[in-house]
Amino acid sequence: QVQLVESGGGLVQAGDSLRLSCAASGRIYSTFVMGWFRQAPGKEREFVAAIRWSGSSTYYAESVKGRFTISRDIAKNTGSLQMNGLKAEDTAVYYCAVDVVTTVISTSASTYKYWGQGTQVTVSS
Repeated sequence: QVQLVESGGGLVQAGDSLRLSCAASGRIYSTFVMGWFRQAPGKEREFVAAIRWSGSSTYYAESVKGRFTISRDIAKNTGSLQMNGLKAEDTAVYYCAVDVVTTVISTSASTYKYWGQGTQVTVSS
Protein backbone atom coordinates (compact mmCIF):
# COMPACT_ATOMS: atom_id res chain seq x y z
CA GLN A 1 0.00 0.00 0.00
CA VAL A 2 1.30 3.44 -0.92
CA GLN A 3 -0.08 6.74 0.30
CA LEU A 4 0.79 10.00 -1.42
CA VAL A 5 0.56 13.58 -0.16
CA GLU A 6 1.19 16.54 -2.44
CA SER A 7 2.28 19.98 -1.33
CA GLY A 8 3.67 23.17 -2.79
CA GLY A 9 0.77 24.50 -4.77
CA GLY A 10 -0.28 28.12 -4.68
CA LEU A 11 -1.14 31.31 -6.52
CA VAL A 12 1.60 32.78 -8.68
CA GLN A 13 1.95 35.14 -11.60
CA ALA A 14 2.74 34.14 -15.14
CA GLY A 15 6.46 33.52 -15.54
CA ASP A 16 6.95 32.51 -11.91
CA SER A 17 8.11 29.14 -10.63
CA LEU A 18 6.70 26.59 -8.20
CA ARG A 19 8.00 23.33 -6.86
CA LEU A 20 5.50 20.60 -6.05
CA SER A 21 6.38 17.74 -3.76
CA CYS A 22 4.84 14.31 -3.36
CA ALA A 23 5.64 12.53 -0.11
CA ALA A 24 5.12 8.79 -0.27
CA SER A 25 4.56 6.39 2.58
CA GLY A 26 5.09 2.72 1.86
CA ARG A 27 7.70 1.04 -0.27
CA ILE A 28 8.40 2.50 -3.70
CA TYR A 29 10.27 -0.06 -5.77
CA SER A 30 12.77 0.94 -8.43
CA THR A 31 10.48 -0.40 -11.14
CA PHE A 32 7.55 1.78 -10.05
CA VAL A 33 6.75 4.95 -11.92
CA MET A 34 5.71 8.20 -10.26
CA GLY A 35 3.66 10.47 -12.45
CA TRP A 36 2.18 13.93 -12.22
CA PHE A 37 -1.20 14.71 -13.72
CA ARG A 38 -3.33 17.84 -13.70
CA GLN A 39 -6.98 18.62 -14.08
CA ALA A 40 -8.42 22.01 -14.92
CA PRO A 41 -12.10 22.84 -14.32
CA GLY A 42 -14.29 21.22 -16.95
CA LYS A 43 -11.41 19.29 -18.48
CA GLU A 44 -10.18 15.74 -18.30
CA ARG A 45 -7.19 14.79 -16.18
CA GLU A 46 -4.08 15.05 -18.30
CA PHE A 47 -0.58 13.66 -18.06
CA VAL A 48 2.19 16.08 -17.17
CA ALA A 49 5.37 14.12 -16.43
CA ALA A 50 6.60 10.82 -15.06
CA ILE A 51 9.78 9.25 -13.77
CA ARG A 52 10.79 5.68 -13.18
CA TRP A 53 11.73 5.46 -9.52
CA SER A 54 15.16 4.10 -10.42
CA GLY A 55 15.74 7.42 -12.16
CA SER A 56 16.55 5.66 -15.40
CA SER A 57 13.93 7.43 -17.46
CA THR A 58 11.60 10.39 -17.53
CA TYR A 59 8.83 11.50 -19.84
CA TYR A 60 7.09 14.82 -20.33
CA ALA A 61 3.98 16.11 -22.03
CA GLU A 62 4.84 18.35 -24.95
CA SER A 63 3.06 21.26 -23.29
CA VAL A 64 5.52 21.30 -20.37
CA LYS A 65 8.71 20.04 -21.96
CA GLY A 66 11.57 22.44 -21.31
CA ARG A 67 9.69 24.21 -18.51
CA PHE A 68 8.97 21.44 -15.98
CA THR A 69 11.43 19.00 -14.44
CA ILE A 70 10.47 15.85 -12.58
CA SER A 71 12.76 14.28 -10.03
CA ARG A 72 12.73 11.99 -7.03
CA ASP A 73 14.67 11.62 -3.80
CA ILE A 74 14.89 7.95 -2.87
CA ALA A 75 16.21 8.65 0.63
CA LYS A 76 13.24 10.89 1.39
CA ASN A 77 10.75 8.77 -0.57
CA THR A 78 9.62 11.97 -2.23
CA GLY A 79 8.97 13.04 -5.78
CA SER A 80 9.09 16.60 -7.05
CA LEU A 81 7.90 18.64 -9.99
CA GLN A 82 9.81 21.86 -10.61
CA MET A 83 7.68 24.17 -12.70
CA ASN A 84 9.32 27.18 -14.33
CA GLY A 85 7.91 29.73 -16.72
CA LEU A 86 4.37 29.10 -15.55
CA LYS A 87 1.53 30.10 -17.83
CA ALA A 88 -2.13 30.76 -17.17
CA GLU A 89 -2.97 27.52 -18.97
CA ASP A 90 -0.99 25.60 -16.34
CA THR A 91 -3.71 26.44 -13.82
CA ALA A 92 -5.13 23.16 -12.48
CA VAL A 93 -5.22 20.77 -9.58
CA TYR A 94 -2.00 18.75 -9.73
CA TYR A 95 -1.93 15.13 -8.63
CA CYS A 96 0.92 12.74 -8.11
CA ALA A 97 0.34 9.06 -8.74
CA VAL A 98 2.23 5.77 -8.71
CA ASP A 99 2.06 3.02 -11.29
CA VAL A 100 3.18 -0.35 -9.90
CA VAL A 101 2.96 -2.60 -12.95
CA THR A 102 5.22 -1.01 -15.48
CA THR A 103 7.05 -2.07 -18.56
CA VAL A 104 6.83 1.37 -20.09
CA ILE A 105 6.05 4.80 -18.65
CA SER A 106 2.33 5.28 -19.09
CA THR A 107 0.65 8.60 -19.81
CA SER A 108 -2.79 7.16 -19.05
CA ALA A 109 -4.28 7.98 -15.67
CA SER A 110 -6.15 4.68 -15.64
CA THR A 111 -2.95 2.68 -15.24
CA TYR A 112 -1.84 4.45 -12.07
CA LYS A 113 -2.89 2.67 -8.90
CA TYR A 114 -2.16 5.14 -6.12
CA TRP A 115 -3.12 8.81 -6.07
CA GLY A 116 -2.62 11.81 -3.86
CA GLN A 117 -5.37 14.24 -2.96
CA GLY A 118 -4.12 16.99 -5.26
CA THR A 119 -2.76 20.49 -4.83
CA GLN A 120 -4.08 23.61 -6.53
CA VAL A 121 -1.85 25.65 -8.81
CA THR A 122 -3.24 28.95 -10.01
CA VAL A 123 -1.32 31.13 -12.43
CA SER A 124 -2.58 34.65 -12.99
CA SER A 125 -1.83 36.36 -16.27
